[in-house]
Amino acid sequence: MVQVRPRAGRVRAGGGGRARHVRRASCAVWRGRGHHGRDRIGGGARAALGTPSPIGWGACAARPHWLVSRRGARHQQSTGAAPPCHLCAAAEGTVHPLARRPGTPAAIGCQGAGPRPNTPTCAVWSWRLGLGCCGRGLVGSGVSWGEAAAPAVTSPGPLPSRAGCASPAMAPGVCGTLLGLALYASSLSALSGATFLYHDYCVIGAGPAGLQAAYFLQQAGRDYIVFERSHAPGSFFALYPRHRKLISINKQYTGKSNSEFNLRHDWNSLLSHDRRLLFRRYSRDFFPDADTMVRYLEDFASLLKLRVQYNTAIIHVTLEKSEQAWNGHYFLLTDQDRKNYKCSSLLVAAGMWVPNVVNFPGSEYVEGYETVSINPEDFAGQTVLILGRGNSAFETAENILGVTNFIHMVSRSRVRLSWATHYVGDLRAINNGLLDTYQLKSLDGLLEGDLEDLAIVKDKKGKLHITLQFYLENRNISMGIDSITLPQDELDNFATRAPYDRVIRCLGWKFDFSIYNRSLRMMPGKGNIKKYPQIKPSYESRGTRGLFVLGTASHSVDFRKSAGGFIHGFRYTTRAVHRLLENRHHGVPWPSTVYPITQLTNSIIKRVNEASGLYQMFSVLADIILLRENATAFEYLEEYPIGVLAELEMQTGRKARNGLFVIVMEYGRNFSGADKDVFYYNRAVGEAQHAWQSNFLHPVIYYYKHLPTEREMRVRPPDWPLPRPNAIHHIVEDFLTDWTAPNAHILPLRRFLENCLSTDLRNFFAESCFLFAFTHQKLPPSCQQGYIRMQGLVGSQELRHHAVQAGLLQDYAHTDFSGDRPPDSHDGSQDQLMRDHGIPVRPLQHLVNAKDEL
Repeated sequence: MVQVRPRAGRVRAGGGGRARHVRRASCAVWRGRGHHGRDRIGGGARAALGTPSPIGWGACAARPHWLVSRRGARHQQSTGAAPPCHLCAAAEGTVHPLARRPGTPAAIGCQGAGPRPNTPTCAVWSWRLGLGCCGRGLVGSGVSWGEAAAPAVTSPGPLPSRAGCASPAMAPGVCGTLLGLALYASSLSALSGATFLYHDYCVIGAGPAGLQAAYFLQQAGRDYIVFERSHAPGSFFALYPRHRKLISINKQYTGKSNSEFNLRHDWNSLLSHDRRLLFRRYSRDFFPDADTMVRYLEDFASLLKLRVQYNTAIIHVTLEKSEQAWNGHYFLLTDQDRKNYKCSSLLVAAGMWVPNVVNFPGSEYVEGYETVSINPEDFAGQTVLILGRGNSAFETAENILGVTNFIHMVSRSRVRLSWATHYVGDLRAINNGLLDTYQLKSLDGLLEGDLEDLAIVKDKKGKLHITLQFYLENRNISMGIDSITLPQDELDNFATRAPYDRVIRCLGWKFDFSIYNRSLRMMPGKGNIKKYPQIKPSYESRGTRGLFVLGTASHSVDFRKSAGGFIHGFRYTTRAVHRLLENRHHGVPWPSTVYPITQLTNSIIKRVNEASGLYQMFSVLADIILLRENATAFEYLEEYPIGVLAELEMQTGRKARNGLFVIVMEYGRNFSGADKDVFYYNRAVGEAQHAWQSNFLHPVIYYYKHLPTEREMRVRPPDWPLPRPNAIHHIVEDFLTDWTAPNAHILPLRRFLENCLSTDLRNFFAESCFLFAFTHQKLPPSCQQGYIRMQGLVGSQELRHHAVQAGLLQDYAHTDFSGDRPPDSHDGSQDQLMRDHGIPVRPLQHLVNAKDEL
């Protein structure tokens, strides 16, 4: 058994033995002059790291035993220090069986540029912890392996750049529980002596979501900072889409001057008070150029003077427990220059920029969307296979459609057209030229198949042949195509039997989890949302309180359902997150407006006809109407995330004690889908009595006597955005999306509200209120708030006395008193009443017209 003495650099073998397998730690990464240690082997040999240069320092972090070979494991268990790089699994060509669990790479990569020949430098990329030799975090202590038992903290220097790391493909899944405990403790000890710049809010990424969050924080006067790795905002749009045409619409004219309504058809503008920052002022193109978006984001940041720190790449994020922190912990961030930052809340708006890659035999011959040429002439006369079936795949095909021999496209799923699914992330019409050439039999074609079953074989002429992996069993692909059985050898009409000149991967993007320490529990989703981090419907991380995900990366909440992954959707969800934070940390309740109950119908009609947040984030954001006691007034809250409806009182600071209405926009449940004919005959519903069968986007009002509980939210029907209500009302769909028709839209809505509240919401003239006062025990709200309160008939002595007693009218009997007239004399009082001393009348806002009160 190997023992470690406190003295630096001395490793001895217990019982007089020799530590045969302990070598000098050759996996340090250096900058400047490098290190000057010499490689020595032998029992009791000094494991010194040499003299580090004053410019920088570093060392490999510890790894658990299942990440290294058996020799490395013995060294790890006995010394408590990380094994030398030549003991790592990949260097020896072996992998511990535990490292082959699902989601773990087959081997841990090592770079071959070590301090001595044939001794690779360890390049373990700790995905969840961000610790390792590649500068992904706070690594190394500047001590020898023998000193690992009592590490010393030295002044941190610049970290090695990320460019020196091994491929990201080996990153996910290589961290286990032991690694998390060891490196988390190591990172905390290294951070204890560091200096941190503190901000209440840290925002990672200066794309559209990051800038939108910064705007709201700045308007509220909060302490925040935005970190952007590039020299300018919107760095993703500076590169993508590769062919520079956005698929977000920029409608110049709508026939209306209402700015909120016009945002329904402006999918590029961010929310601000500055009317100069409307995207239509930057481009007149219906589908604008991506370079215009970059310019727009630059102006948004500069004109609003947002606090963005450019050229700052956050490479490591971890937690520090603290009772003083808002959420019980601080977020500690480290950038590429080893500067440290601390914040109470972390807003992640870094987007989705890591390419999705499918590995199969021959995948090294595949070109990526992010690097493939965009010059059509480079594809002239070639045969091309495209992997993928999203907008990036069709965008690539559209660019080369006119110069290639033919294009084939293969993917596991069938084509989903956005106009059929009502999901803007599906294939848009601007890119679907290949569908025409396929269906009109112009050589191009679409195929379905699992990409993980494919294999690519390259022949001597450089042509790429498509086969299936089971044909390669017990075959050596390097022996050439002549030794491999191809599908067409057995099935001579195999669809992809023709060889291809190029194969292009267009499989979209996924979230970068590599910078987040395991302590944050930043985990990927499951199933079709595994490319996104796991978050709650409030957009807060499921693993860490105070960490919110904004923008495209938050799309798991409404993936394939709404527009939360796009600017015209997440500009509203970002505002919702800001309002949640304002209430949680600063005691600012969710903005609301109180109206008399007579304005209930008007308020709903106004919002469903104008609001852009409801319209774009259908079935995700909702307006909430909180009823006051006795239903005499209501409180209106706009664009609240309905996924956390059960938490409304806690999240908003508002009380829902007397019932509530929830207003959302919905499509018909059986109308859209990839296999549905959305153009079938009689698809439109026009009669109010059949409004519940409406197919197109239309308002739906849910009524609850009590706020739904968390259990009711969990057990709700799977296709329902909300639990079963006490009552529900659909406003019939409208071809013009204009829900102001008196009989088709407003009258059914008013009657629904009256049934829920057991009251009459009509407006009445004073004569009708006077009649109701004699014939009804309970007056309609409009009479209670109008006629009884300073509006009605004037002219009788009884009314005068009532008005005086109620304090609504001055007692003229006393003011007109003279010395020779007794105080109780009422002579002339009738004339006084007829003078212009009547109760002032406040104008009422009628719902539609006079006939609607009858």
